[in-house]
Amino acid sequence: MNRAFAAGLVLLGVAGTGVVLGLLLVAPDGARPAPSSPPPSPPRSSAPPAPDAADTAAAGVLARAIVDAIARHDSAAFGKLTCRPQTAEALARLQRMWDAAGPVTATLPRPPELRGESATAVVHVEAPGGTKDTPFPLHKENGRWCVPG
Repeated sequence: MNRAFAAGLVLLGVAGTGVVLGLLLVAPDGARPAPSSPPPSPPRSSAPPAPDAADTAAAGVLARAIVDAIARHDSAAFGKLTCRPQTAEALARLQRMWDAAGPVTATLPRPPELRGESATAVVHVEAPGGTKDTPFPLHKENGRWCVPG
């Protein structure tokens, strides 16, 4: 046999052994190597994830507190529901407006609608001058739900 031919066979054997050993190291325990194309990703749902139960409850408590503050004409209580402290002047202005409105009935016709760390609570107010549904934005800030602004 020709020496060059024998050397080629030895090199081919070494290369083949290297490929087999490499596959065994990459795919141990007889597992197959990963396919060349990634598997298809599962279809995404177009519906947003359900809100957290604690956030739903906290936003509901805040919405009922807004309704209570409006019905009692309690601007100081409303001021405690805001994300930022309100000035005495702003609270006095709100109090004057509520006092001028006369007696009102405020209700929450439905639970707040949550979208992550934001929500909207619609407050229905009935007064001698008419009725109005007012959307109140709610926001979760530093772990606390509050009225922004």
